Amino acid sequence: MATDYDAPRKNDDESSEDSIEELKNRNTSRQSSVVDEDETEAAEGFELPGADLSDEELQVRVLPAQSDEFTCSSCFLVRHRSQVAREENGMFFCKDCEA
Repeated sequence: MATDYDAPRKNDDESSEDSIEELKNRNTSRQSSVVDEDETEAAEGFELPGADLSDEELQVRVLPAQSDEFTCSSCFLVRHRSQVAREENGMFFCKDCEA
């Protein structure tokens, strides 16, 4: 709220003289915080978790493991060979899982 510093200031006696009606009018003159919104229009853009996506098809190209890659036996992520922390019985483990 803007304050006019040049205006004469009220003392405590004057501020207590405000009538109840005047205070009520100040309260009701404020704008309402309620927004009138169409619920169906607002809900169209949202997708709920667990929604039925059985009609949807994903177009993903899957590449076979490259010669410089391995699959971690702990987290099952495909990593570059430089991420091998240890090998045990032909199984590779990445540095993130060993940390």
